[in-house]
Amino acid sequence: MKWTLLGIIVAATVLADLLQSFEMKRAGQQSVSAGGLLKVVRTIATRSPLILAIVCMAVSFFAFMALVQIAPLSFAVPASAATLVLETVLARLVLREKVCWRRATGACLVLGGIIVIGH
Repeated sequence: MKWTLLGIIVAATVLADLLQSFEMKRAGQQSVSAGGLLKVVRTIATRSPLILAIVCMAVSFFAFMALVQIAPLSFAVPASAATLVLETVLARLVLREKVCWRRATGACLVLGGIIVIGH
């Protein structure tokens, strides 16, 4: 059960982050002022991928709450870092972002840590 919950957490978080990044880049740079915040809220309310991203984050949150009920926190938090590895790969493949060798190396180190704690 813990691996199923972990899979849900990773999949939901990765999907949410990809959707957020794609849609907010499409929306352009926003101001941090009160008017800018209102524009961001309007953008979220009118773009279904951003609403889906919020739903995915909620799913991830509740799956994480369920995971920490049945598994130690010392497993749940590091294992959920698998999102970092997948997001790095998908940022390169899907969003066409540049991933420097330092980020790629860091993602590989995280993956190694996940493998170590998984056993």
